[in-house]
Amino acid sequence: MFSLGTLVLTGLITLAIGCVVGIVIAPLLHPQEKQNRDLEQRLQKTEDKMANYQQEVSEHFAQTSQLVNSLTQSYKDVHEYLANSALKLTNPDISRQLLEAGKGNLITGDPNKVLDEANFEPPRDWAPREPGEKGMLSEEYGLEEDPENTEAATVNSVRG
Repeated sequence: MFSLGTLVLTGLITLAIGCVVGIVIAPLLHPQEKQNRDLEQRLQKTEDKMANYQQEVSEHFAQTSQLVNSLTQSYKDVHEYLANSALKLTNPDISRQLLEAGKGNLITGDPNKVLDEANFEPPRDWAPREPGEKGMLSEEYGLEEDPENTEAATVNSVRG
């Protein structure tokens, strides 16, 4: 019937047409794969950006720490210079006060008395009160009602 060459040629042509149709139809049947690949690429780019940002933040805080340490050291150097200059140029009381201030102690008006946090008491901004009385910071302080004024105010409000 058909020669062997014709059958082989027909088979090859059919195979080629099938491959072309498969290549064209396959992406249409699986659109999710392309979306998945796109999402994976976007995720990878985002992860790379995040890693770069974290690295920049780490470098920023490391440099900030170095700068603060440098600033602190400069402050100490200036304070030591001033204290040493005060030793040379002023009386011993002022020199001692500068040295105490550098150690973190508070200096009072009395050069022989140094305050520290253990014996420091903040000022009281209220008046002491007797038990049962209202203190000066009470909302009702000084607003005692006079019985005569209360009656007059009631009569005036009724007439008005």
